[in-house]
Amino acid sequence: MHTDDFDFQLPPELIAQAPLPQRDASRLLHVRRPSGQVQHRSFRDLPALLRKGDVLVFNDSRVIPARLIGKKKGTGGKAELLLIRPSTDVETAAALEAQASGTVWTCLGQSSKGFRPGMELEFDAGLTATVIESVGGGEYRVRFTSPLATLQDAIERAGRLPLPPYITRDVSKSDAERYQTVFSKQAGSVAAPTAGLHFTEAMIEALKEQGVEVRFVSLEVGPGTFLPVREGPIAEHKMHEERARISAETWDAIVTAKGQGRRVIAVGTTVTRTLEGSPLAATLARSDGQAQSFATSIFIHPGFTFRVIDALITNFHLPKSTLVMLVSALLGRDQTLAAYAEAIRERYRFFSYGDAMFIESDP
Repeated sequence: MHTDDFDFQLPPELIAQAPLPQRDASRLLHVRRPSGQVQHRSFRDLPALLRKGDVLVFNDSRVIPARLIGKKKGTGGKAELLLIRPSTDVETAAALEAQASGTVWTCLGQSSKGFRPGMELEFDAGLTATVIESVGGGEYRVRFTSPLATLQDAIERAGRLPLPPYITRDVSKSDAERYQTVFSKQAGSVAAPTAGLHFTEAMIEALKEQGVEVRFVSLEVGPGTFLPVREGPIAEHKMHEERARISAETWDAIVTAKGQGRRVIAVGTTVTRTLEGSPLAATLARSDGQAQSFATSIFIHPGFTFRVIDALITNFHLPKSTLVMLVSALLGRDQTLAAYAEAIRERYRFFSYGDAMFIESDP
């Protein structure tokens, strides 16, 4: 299959630029597979669609203020970095030396004339950065230093919330709350696990009371979620690695549910990648009490065999993106594009602050 097989025309006015006043006020497109039957609902209807014994899995990762805007030392030229992940795979002598004397991150870098090794950058709160090397694709390894107690403290003060590029307004005060899920805990993502944004604490408690088992995983969402897929065969696309963690309690609950014929429902594509990318996904073996911490670059597209999840709650995604390809792997390409066309006709709101869909099997 080719990238163009996942294209569709989206009116720009359907790209949600801000969240609704209430999290659970979004609309919900209920889609069954393989029939493709759709129903238009409110997200508040979700509890009525779930069953006692369902295992509902959330990503509890928290978005960090990963966007750093500063200047080049000496020239004063504008410089911008987007933190991706701490670098643990340094290889060159320069990077190894820097790793020993400070904190090294892999970042996306942007400036009018690019960055050179040795260039120093200055940000708020006394945070400084030295470019160590370019690793290609607009990425750089950078060593940070700060007068504050920890680098995390400096990033919290100097950084800005990295809203997705299709949100064209400036970050507002409300984004600090609304671009985080109510259950976010594990800091490390540069984008929110947006399917979880619709849930309120009251809804989660109500689901527990009706017998839905609520579990959590952590996947640090990277900027690769926004990167376009190159034109051509999709199988040639390479995903960025993302760090993930599944507790022994969560994994064993999933294995038990699968063995008893109960459903595992992923809240979002990040949960799907975490569960299906687990080292134990192929066998569904129990964890033996050990948490799984791993890096995954799993690319889920049509032809993929799902071993863990049975249903998916997700937002509406970018044309030709890896995320719409993941949805197509579960629902089928034709049914996915038909569901998206229906959502566009009915004026659903798209992307991070937009509406949701619930994909489950036919009864």
